[in-house]
Amino acid sequence: MNHLILFDIDGTLVAGGPAKGAFHHALLEVYGTAGDVDGLDFSGKTDPQIARELLSGAGLADEAIDAGLPDLFACYLGELEHRLGDDPVRVLPGVPDLLDALSGAGDVALGLLTGNIAGGADLKLGSARLRERFDVGSFGSDSEVRDELPPVALERAAGHWSVEFDPGRVWIVGDTPRDVGCAQAHGLRSLAVATGRFSSAELASTGADHVVDSLGSTGAIVDLLTRLVP
Repeated sequence: MNHLILFDIDGTLVAGGPAKGAFHHALLEVYGTAGDVDGLDFSGKTDPQIARELLSGAGLADEAIDAGLPDLFACYLGELEHRLGDDPVRVLPGVPDLLDALSGAGDVALGLLTGNIAGGADLKLGSARLRERFDVGSFGSDSEVRDELPPVALERAAGHWSVEFDPGRVWIVGDTPRDVGCAQAHGLRSLAVATGRFSSAELASTGADHVVDSLGSTGAIVDLLTRLVP
């Protein structure tokens, strides 16, 4: 394996679905408040970070937030699983063809780097029939801080494939400035895709290595992600 490609999930691979409603429900069940759930921007944040920001804004202390997180995420996963049957996520254009092409390239390893907790990622990707595409990943359940997730993914990838991946051949593909930032924090490369709430111009201003409007140009994106660098 020469290349490791780490994909974000929401806004990059899939869109829609009931996650926000399920999270809202779980917050009310466990804490009695969801804070300003309609006003907070969730983009690029980890699930624990989102919970903390909402609940801190509602006046809860960190100790109370921490104590409730296991129950919060257990409730959230149950509610998410229940709702996904009627409201599945949708796969974004170009994603299946791109994953097929990368998987067929022979020297490309595919993984995840997402703010979703692991169980939420599993449910969403299962809903989209993409779960089996990814062998490793790092998740919001590994750290509340997104910038701490790349080393987790790299360690798991190294263990799974018995390869120490060159940072110049590791890409993070995501739709937010936070995806770009966590790549930059560890000397990794970034492909920003404007399929979320940020425009191509906004993503380009972050210093992303490359920006595309979508993942629909399969050949060009595969060439980019598998290009050997000095």
